[in-house]
Amino acid sequence: MFTPVSTRAASAYQRVGVETSVHGADPHQLVVLLFDSLLESLSKVAGAMVRGDIQEKSRYLNKAIQILDEGLRSVLDEEQGGEVAKSLNALYGYSVIELTKANFNNSPEAVHSVIALIRPVAEAWKAIRPQSR
Repeated sequence: MFTPVSTRAASAYQRVGVETSVHGADPHQLVVLLFDSLLESLSKVAGAMVRGDIQEKSRYLNKAIQILDEGLRSVLDEEQGGEVAKSLNALYGYSVIELTKANFNNSPEAVHSVIALIRPVAEAWKAIRPQSR
C-alpha cells in the first residue's frame, strides 16, 4: 500500500523524537527539521568526545544514527527519486558506518567529516524550498 510522503515524513520525524512541533509543517519542512537536529546532534557528539563525556556522546550518537536510519533514509523513495534517492541512501548508510567507526576510535575528526558530508545536502534541501511551493 502506498503511504503519502507527508505521512511517512511526519511518522519518521516523530519516531526519531526531534524536539520541535510538527503541527502545520509540510514534508519539506519536516526534512529540514531532521537535518537541523542531525547536525546539532553530530556537533554535540564531537564536543562530548573532546570532553570525554561518554554518556552524552552515546545519547547524541544514538540520536544522530536514528535520524539517519529511521528519519532520513526511511522517507527516501528510490522509485520516484531515482539516482538522487539511491545516492542519498548510500550517503546516509556510509555516514552511519563512519559514525560507528568514530565512536569506536573516539574521533571527533571523523564526526566532523560526516558533518562536512551532510551539511551541503541539508543546505541544498533548504535551497530548493522556494521551487517546491
